[in-house]
Amino acid sequence: MKLYEFAPAPNPRRVRMFLAEKGVTVETVQIDLTKGEQRSDEFRAINPAMDVPVLELDDGSRIHQVDAICRYLEESYPENPLWGRDPLERAAVNIHNHQIMLNGLMAVAEAYRNTTPMFVGRAVPGPHDYPQSPELAERGFARVANFFADMNQHFASSEYVVGDYFSIADIQTLIVIDFARWIKVKISPEQTHLQRWYDQVSARPSASA
Repeated sequence: MKLYEFAPAPNPRRVRMFLAEKGVTVETVQIDLTKGEQRSDEFRAINPAMDVPVLELDDGSRIHQVDAICRYLEESYPENPLWGRDPLERAAVNIHNHQIMLNGLMAVAEAYRNTTPMFVGRAVPGPHDYPQSPELAERGFARVANFFADMNQHFASSEYVVGDYFSIADIQTLIVIDFARWIKVKISPEQTHLQRWYDQVSARPSASA
């Protein structure tokens, strides 16, 4: 297998952490987003959506979008399940993972892409160009603050996102917290439950993948 990615970006890191938790090693190919390589004709032929990561299988098939890639890996490498160990737990992981994507990752992206000079005229990833919006940036910052507060409250009574079970939802939450540094947002001193969880998950070997 081969993973097209850009190492500094949050979405590829989610897949790398998932692979590391599974103990799976793949070849990586760097697509430099800062140079616009994702918009090149060569990469468009690989992924018309012009985003990373993309997982290329040995038969040449390609999968893009993080959840699709991780679900493929989960079924291909069922040891150490990360999407839940039974039907009810899988449902819980899906619920939390969706909410973390919507209220965490997308909120940081909303603030970041609408304030960063590199994304002038390209506030939304993909083949279509959209202008930046100060109003969306402001809303993004407010949503990120709420996300941090909500997760701090959540971890007051839960070791991981889903009880005592480490899952893809924890991977995604870690990526959100680290991604938020790009907009200069960090865990505040009073958010002790979130900090406890963050220190615990950051200590996992996969966190440095």
